Amino acid sequence: MALSTRLETEYNFCFCDNSAISQRLSVSLTRQFIAQTAGDDVNMTDLQKWAMALLIWLLCITASFLWIDRPVAFLVHTELEGYRAIFDVTARLPKVLGPLVVACTLLIGVWVVVGQRMTEIQTIIVISALSWAVSDVPENWLKFAFGRTWPDTWMQDNPSLIRDGVDNFNPFHGGPGFAAFPSGHMVAICAIMSVYWIGYPRFRAIYAICVAIPFIGLLGANYHFVSDLIAGSFLGTLVGWTIVTLWNAGIRPVGHLPALSPKSADKKI
Repeated sequence: MALSTRLETEYNFCFCDNSAISQRLSVSLTRQFIAQTAGDDVNMTDLQKWAMALLIWLLCITASFLWIDRPVAFLVHTELEGYRAIFDVTARLPKVLGPLVVACTLLIGVWVVVGQRMTEIQTIIVISALSWAVSDVPENWLKFAFGRTWPDTWMQDNPSLIRDGVDNFNPFHGGPGFAAFPSGHMVAICAIMSVYWIGYPRFRAIYAICVAIPFIGLLGANYHFVSDLIAGSFLGTLVGWTIVTLWNAGIRPVGHLPALSPKSADKKI
């Protein structure tokens, strides 16, 4: 009886009004196409945004190198030389914040090992520590690849613009005297802050201040040219964004935690 009912149902389905079936299929396929197209538009929009950001950053770096770097370096040397110690303190924020998030990550690791689950903020701390650690690799690659000299002499008798009139790139030269571009401090602070910027957007003003503090300190102490700082900020931001994107692109978040997103983070604040 059950078999005959099933056959009858399949028979009726196959030979029902063809226009109704076509209409339902058309609606279903249209909905799928719209959903897929919308997703492609979002992805393409994100790609376009980053391509535009990269173009703007490259233009800023080029303009800074041609017209801003040297005048600012001479101005800082003339007007702010006596305040270098103060600027040096503010420039060290990344050196404090980086080890701090790593220490917190180790404590969170102990917390997880004893059987606890990571919370949202703990997850973001771990991701920011990973971003900070990963950013060191491309930073050193680019420093070696560009081999730029420093604006002032402050490390191992390095050649500089202020003392020697030297401001150029020496590709693959190597050595601490040829490692100004990009700024490692800006790479570090932006690699960390970009993760929090995505995860907890309500506090972006605080993150911007955290980025501005070492930027001003490095510039005021004449440790870097303006273009070095711009390049470092972009590289650090790119690394942080990439780490978050990789986290969200996984088959499942590690520990069955929700994907990191501004919406989910805001709900838990």
